[in-house]
Amino acid sequence: MLKKNDAFTLIEMLIVLMIISVLVILIIPNLGKRSKEVNHKGCDALISVVQAQVDTYHAEKNRYPSSLNTMIPEYLNEEQKTCNGNKELVYDRESGKVRAPN
Repeated sequence: MLKKNDAFTLIEMLIVLMIISVLVILIIPNLGKRSKEVNHKGCDALISVVQAQVDTYHAEKNRYPSSLNTMIPEYLNEEQKTCNGNKELVYDRESGKVRAPN
């Protein structure tokens, strides 16, 4: 009589683990390289949003704000003053322009 074996063999499991390991080794370094690019694009998007809020402030009050702090909480959140959580955006109150920190 023949028995029906539905389980995986040890060799099959090792082959699957080897394939998964190779894929992980190929994918992980690429994710690390993309992180800087994602942070840079996120910072650019934040600058655009903050600049739009500065322009709205100027349109409503006919003057630029003295600092980004004066726009909180009506126009900005506290978190919107910093890019990537640690560097504060640079604001020029003469021109009303917002730019990324160095």
